Amino acid sequence: MSRPLFLVGDLPVPGPYTLDGPEGHHAADVQRLRTGEELVIGDGRGGLASAVVAAVARGRLDLTVTAVERADPPAVRIAVAQGIAKGDRGELAVQAMTEVGVDEILPWAATRSVVQWRGDRGVKARDRWAATAREAAKQARRAWVPPVADQMSTKQLAERVAAGSALVLHEEAVVRLSAAPLPETGEIVLVVGPEGGIDPAELAAFEAAGATAVRLGAEVLRTSTAGVAAISMLNTRLGRW
Repeated sequence: MSRPLFLVGDLPVPGPYTLDGPEGHHAADVQRLRTGEELVIGDGRGGLASAVVAAVARGRLDLTVTAVERADPPAVRIAVAQGIAKGDRGELAVQAMTEVGVDEILPWAATRSVVQWRGDRGVKARDRWAATAREAAKQARRAWVPPVADQMSTKQLAERVAAGSALVLHEEAVVRLSAAPLPETGEIVLVVGPEGGIDPAELAAFEAAGATAVRLGAEVLRTSTAGVAAISMLNTRLGRW
């Protein structure tokens, strides 16, 4: 079994360290780690520290940090603009995309999004996405926790698209994702529509900003699975896998 990962605000240096708070509670009282077991502490920003449990108390672990390292960021970042979906489909998409390596998540208020994030409800929904990304990163033992941006409008997303390379998943696209040109450095913005798909006016705006419409295959995937399938393809093509 791989060593569990726990996230903290600041990475410790080699030597004694106490893991307490919510992560300490989870390690000591939920996962019930014991003296001598190994674990990893991360800051979610590329830093990882290997540690051994020296002692266990209620809600905390006393550790010996043995080594600290920094993981390099990928040469090409993958940011996914995920159309806001109803129910738990958005969170399912965030969870799966985080596990396969998305570098940033951009909640997108698409024309055909059934659910709209407004006021306190929107803040709470965005926070749920961020918490989902954090937990999925721990599950996947990731050095980097993908940030979840504030909700973006189509205009804001088109501006982001114009700043770099962008791909829009669309079932009527002629270009296959497996053959689309990819940059060697920088960022790819991958646009995934909500349940109802991408409105023609939105597609036109993204293409005018420089995006390329692409398709995965003959099948039409759900909004909760399209992003993870596309990231998997990109990971292979970019040499990340």
